[in-house]
Amino acid sequence: MRGVRGFTLIEVLIATVLLAAGLTLAFATIGAATRTTQRGEGMASRSERMRAVEGFLRRRLEAARAVPFNVDAETGAPQRFIGGPDRMRFVADLPDYLGRGGPYLHDFAIEQGSAEAGARITLALTMVLAGKTIEEDDARPPEVLVEGLESARFRYRTYAPEGGLGGWVERWDNADQLPLMVEVTLTDQKGEAWPPLVVALPLAAMTTASSIVPVAQ
Repeated sequence: MRGVRGFTLIEVLIATVLLAAGLTLAFATIGAATRTTQRGEGMASRSERMRAVEGFLRRRLEAARAVPFNVDAETGAPQRFIGGPDRMRFVADLPDYLGRGGPYLHDFAIEQGSAEAGARITLALTMVLAGKTIEEDDARPPEVLVEGLESARFRYRTYAPEGGLGGWVERWDNADQLPLMVEVTLTDQKGEAWPPLVVALPLAAMTTASSIVPVAQ
């Protein structure tokens, strides 16, 4: 019987090269698919985070009431809304899932952390009664709404003295009135800007209808 012919060295080398090429292509395909999946998950997570933060800010601002939480010591005017580029304070009814309900001072602050931690937005809540804030014995520390930001900013808009909408300002000086709109702009640590959040305050007209005070541009 004739002997079985084996593989030559050349055939073995060719088979090895083909196998290595196939494995390389397979690993490259798997790596690309993994990276694509990770990017997709990252984008989905970022989008979900954006929706959650923006949704919460929108609901709280839309719930702002023309209720004073303090009185200006110099003028005696009630303070209903105080705003700056990195902090804003106003009164809104608190949902039951956040506390005991009723009017609470919402104190949103932008805090700058370390280069690694980035900036963050916190929310402190204080009960309001008869135009004054009331410190509770079991008051909670400020909650972190969002962190890991490169930058954040608040801006405000009101009526122009001649009628119509006025310009955007970074400081809200008419503390006895609510701004017509509030804008929140956020940029994450990768330098990617979130879509600007612009919220109209439904009850702003109650504090601006009787007197329109010019706002410095």
